[in-house]
Amino acid sequence: MAKIRHIALATNDPVKTAEFYKRAFGFKEVGRAGRKDDPGGLAWGFYLSDGTLNLAVLKFKNVDQLGRGLDYVGIHHFGVLVDDLDKSAEKLEDLGAPCFMKQDPSQRNSFFETKFRGPDGVVFDVSEHPWVGAAKEDEAEATLPEPQAAE
Repeated sequence: MAKIRHIALATNDPVKTAEFYKRAFGFKEVGRAGRKDDPGGLAWGFYLSDGTLNLAVLKFKNVDQLGRGLDYVGIHHFGVLVDDLDKSAEKLEDLGAPCFMKQDPSQRNSFFETKFRGPDGVVFDVSEHPWVGAAKEDEAEATLPEPQAAE
């Protein structure tokens, strides 16, 4: 069975928001996404984890994936870990879920996923590799890496 292993929050202040969730719940910072000063980047922010789920706290830029504007704040999308990306993508498209952003095959080990829209337009990612800090399909809990140093 596929497993939910990723939720992305859109925020205008990733630093403040990530710090809140780390302090409130003890989530660990397990990675960073993009750079604030990269004008061509899709998003920048932090990856947090509870050992099972990856929580991305991101400021989206350049691409409005939801059609709500780049200042939208709230749950942005969720991610599902699957055994076979190609088979899952084919099944999703057969079910009427359009793929609008495909993962570069040479980047299958990166944090970038293949993105789809569900029946109500809700965005979700599909990946055959777990997000940083997220448990693999057969694990109850991931081993959390040490936090990365600031760039």
